[in-house]
Parts: sequence; C-alpha cells; structure tokens
Amino acid sequence: MEFRSSILYVDDNPKARRLLSAILEQGGYHVVSAETPSEAIALAHSAEFDVALLDYGLPTMTGAQLAQELKCTSHNIPVVLISGAQWLPRQELMYVDAYCGSGSTLDELMETIQSLLVAREARLGGAAQAFHVDAD
Repeated sequence: MEFRSSILYVDDNPKARRLLSAILEQGGYHVVSAETPSEAIALAHSAEFDVALLDYGLPTMTGAQLAQELKCTSHNIPVVLISGAQWLPRQELMYVDAYCGSGSTLDELMETIQSLLVAREARLGGAAQAFHVDAD
C-alpha cells in the first residue's frame, strides 16, 4: 500500500497536460487533470487535492481567477500558477501560493510543489490527506 500526494492540474493545452502529467506521475504524484476551469471546480467539489497546478491562460477565466474559486472551495489547497510570462501583476497573484513563469525550470517547479506540500502538512498538523494506491 502506497500513499501519494494528489495534484489537480488544469491546462487547456492537451499536449502540455499529457506531458507534465506524465512527468509529475514519474515524480511520484497522483495527477488528476482538467481541461477547463468548470471541470476543475467540479473535481475540487468531489475530491480533496494536496496541490492545484494551474495554467494562467485558460478559457472562460484566468488561472488566477480559478485560484480564487478553488480557495473558496478548498481553503487549505496550495495553488501554483504557471505561465509563459516572466511576471504577472501582484493583484493576479492574490490567491496564488507560488508562481512559475517564463524562465522557470522543471526542477524549480518540482521543488516548489514539494515545498508547498511540506508546508501544507505542517500547517495541517500531519493530517494532510494523501491519495491511496494499492501497490502491486
């Protein structure tokens, strides 16, 4: 029996979603991906995630707006916003715990996710939920 942290990954680009999901899975995370903000909100209502990884450029709302929605649904969920821009205005990051923009490396993203998971677990007193997987 194995426990893995779960990541809600939202990106409307199917190629990017498949690639980063595969990399995160290889890194030991359980990834649930969504293409649209409405799909992500529905998933957040039906399951508990340890981290939300959001693309900034989403249809119908920005990743920053989705972060606000998710924080209303799951108060304790850390949010990482990713974007091709080097920086975003401060008001876009109000509900975001970490930002990885243009120039950020995959290693930096993985370190950011891990740091947020450690901080979340400490904040919740070790009661952070993990996704249960039956190992073969």
